[in-house]
Amino acid sequence: MSKSLLARVPVPVRLGVPVAAAGLLAAACGSAAASPSSSGSQSSGSQPSTPAAGTMIASHSGSGGTFLTDSGHTVYLWDADGMNKSNCSGACAATWPPVMASGKVTPGHGVKPSDLGTIARSGGGKQVTYNGHPLYFFAGDSGPGQTNGQGSDNFGAKWWLVAPSGTAITASDTASSGGSTSTGGSSSTGGGWG
Repeated sequence: MSKSLLARVPVPVRLGVPVAAAGLLAAACGSAAASPSSSGSQSSGSQPSTPAAGTMIASHSGSGGTFLTDSGHTVYLWDADGMNKSNCSGACAATWPPVMASGKVTPGHGVKPSDLGTIARSGGGKQVTYNGHPLYFFAGDSGPGQTNGQGSDNFGAKWWLVAPSGTAITASDTASSGGSTSTGGSSSTGGGWG
C-alpha cells in the first residue's frame, strides 16, 4: 500500500523533500554555529564571551585609576573571598559571574603575567585570579568599561575594581555609563589580604 501511495506523489515533490530537509538542516546548523555558546560560566548575556583562543586580562584607564578588564569588560574582586578561594556561588555568582578561563589565560597591556592564575570552581571549570584574587564580572555592567559595581556592598562585602598591582581600587569611578574615561583618582590596598 505504501508503494502505491508513493507512486501517486509527483516526482518533483519526491525529489524536493530531501533537498528541503537538507536545506533546513544546514540552516539550523549555521544559526547554531553563529550564536555564542553558553558554557554556564557567565549568567548574563551582557557579559563578554571568551574568545576561543583564550582569556586575556588587560588594563583600562578610568577616573578612579587604572583597572583590569577582560575583553574590555570590567572585572572585580570581592572582600569576602580568601587567597585563591572564591566564596561567591548561587545567587552571588548570578549577579557577579566569575571570570572563567577558556584556553590559555594571557596578560594584556599593563598586566603582570606572574599575577595571573586560576582556581577550580565547585561547579566545574577554572576561575581566573589575579594576585590571588578571584575575578568577577558584574551583571549590571552592560558594556565595556562600565564600572557600575564599584563599591557595591552585595552579599555582605564590598566589590572593588582591581588595580594592575593586584590591589583593590576603593576610589569611585565615573565610567558607570560606559563613556570615555581618563586616568586619575587613587587606588588603595583592599580585599583583606592584598
